[in-house]
Amino acid sequence: MLSIAVGEALDAIDAARTTLAKLDLSGLTVAELLEIAARCEKDARHDDVIRHDLSHELHQRDVSELGGAAHKVLADWLRITPAEAKRRARVTEPLAPRVTLTGEPMAPHQPGTAAAWRAGGLDREHVRVIQRFLGDLPWDVPGPVREKSEEFLAEHAVLLRPDQLARLADRLALEINPDGEFSDEDRARKRSFVLSRQRPDGMSEARLSVTPELRSYLEVVLAKFAKPGMCNPADQTAVIDGEPVPAQIEGDTRTMGQRHHDALTAVLRSTLGNPKLGQHNGLPVTVIVSTTVQELQNKTGHGITGGGSMLPITDVIRMARHSYHYLALFDGVTGQALWLGRSKRIASADQRIVLHAKDRGCTAPGCTVPGYNAQVHHAAKDWSDGGATNIDDLGFACPSDNQLVETGGWTTRKLPSGDTEWIPPPHLPFLSGGVNTYHHPERFLPKDPQT
Repeated sequence: MLSIAVGEALDAIDAARTTLAKLDLSGLTVAELLEIAARCEKDARHDDVIRHDLSHELHQRDVSELGGAAHKVLADWLRITPAEAKRRARVTEPLAPRVTLTGEPMAPHQPGTAAAWRAGGLDREHVRVIQRFLGDLPWDVPGPVREKSEEFLAEHAVLLRPDQLARLADRLALEINPDGEFSDEDRARKRSFVLSRQRPDGMSEARLSVTPELRSYLEVVLAKFAKPGMCNPADQTAVIDGEPVPAQIEGDTRTMGQRHHDALTAVLRSTLGNPKLGQHNGLPVTVIVSTTVQELQNKTGHGITGGGSMLPITDVIRMARHSYHYLALFDGVTGQALWLGRSKRIASADQRIVLHAKDRGCTAPGCTVPGYNAQVHHAAKDWSDGGATNIDDLGFACPSDNQLVETGGWTTRKLPSGDTEWIPPPHLPFLSGGVNTYHHPERFLPKDPQT
């Protein structure tokens, strides 16, 4: 239960905001509007401090019985993204007060920024600029230089916009490291590849920051496979090996970016299924696509990969020409699946393929983890309790949600529809259970009477 003082403070904030929301702005002067805007902005920054502190504190607690990791619990509770929950805790950690092992108070890691942040003088963008500056400094920059730089930027942050502060931070970085010298460790910690969510048109964007080593690999691959005439999907038979003929070179109208894309596609496609890659969850490292017989026959619609991506049926058909892919077919009307009973605890490769088509991802409510990253879960009765590894008793669950059943008191059961229902522990009835609908949005679309 909330303390009386905290509850009264929150009630007062709600009442004040209700009053402000009813304010007639048309009767105010420009000076009054600016003053109110400044005070509201400061109030919003104070709210940010409290929200970030709450996230940081929750990440210090054991919340496993509420649904796993703290960032996931907070994301579900506040309906924010897990990435945002993690970001709040990560941003706050160097700004939070510390204590020694004997309980004596210590200043935050970034004391200047922390003081200005808690006074309402900075917004999240100011803090992001300062923390990015500190993170980008070479490892060998002395501690006193880092501390003085942080203090300098925090003092100027209360006077500058975030974009102005970013320019000042860039100039300061040049003063500290004028020759731009970075060690192997400095470069390695900046390596990154982030694949964005798939857009409604099926396309995705990616951000890539490569090490010198990876760049050297890309250079030689692109030098061969991204030449004009090579790996061109517009050709009836794309040239993968050997050299393209002059007509193929002259007829290649692709941009350099398109040639690079097609080259990487060809190289990755030739690698998938190679035994040297080993296995992933008992299956070769390759693409798994599920679709229906009706969609293949009509050449319309899309398939779903084990990673949760949508593939147009035309792409599915074209990819099926190449070996080392799994294509799971189900009747689009009856949803008929295979019966593959097994006496082993570990689900067979065939059963996992069926689950890719049936569940597509973790069955816990609201979970977005795709099938490639999920485990096979015994929905009705666990193997250790005498359950059988039969396909109609199996479902996908990500590792953290699977652990909720193992040690968190959650239970699951199969519904007549074949869906897996998740039931929270009796002592935590406020947690939401039920069935995960995230991986099957098509179920909620109007049905075409012609199909």
